[in-house]
Amino acid sequence: QVRLVESGGGLVQAGGSLRLTCGAPGTITSTFRGDTMGWYRQAPGKQRELVAMASRESIEYADSVKGRFTISRDVNKKMVILQMNSLRPEDSAVYYCNLVRYGQTHWGQGTQVTVSS
Repeated sequence: QVRLVESGGGLVQAGGSLRLTCGAPGTITSTFRGDTMGWYRQAPGKQRELVAMASRESIEYADSVKGRFTISRDVNKKMVILQMNSLRPEDSAVYYCNLVRYGQTHWGQGTQVTVSS
């Protein structure tokens, strides 16, 4: 099991910004380069959905966050960063870090994001 360390999240007003980070400490650089990392979210009563994902070759965003959220990878820190701008109440959810390595999926413990109207 890969240990994922999440930070960020919290309460913000609509239109505000938050930054989520997720690191995989102890990962060697060559391994991290092959990882795919990103974020999913799950709101109460809804299924978990992809927010954004970044691999060495590509970046993918959910349509609902395009133009507002930006995902980036820091290879030196073995970390993925999700910058969330222009937040909306419908962005409120538990956000889960996700890592895919050698075909296996690993999850963080989740961090709450709440956007007030």
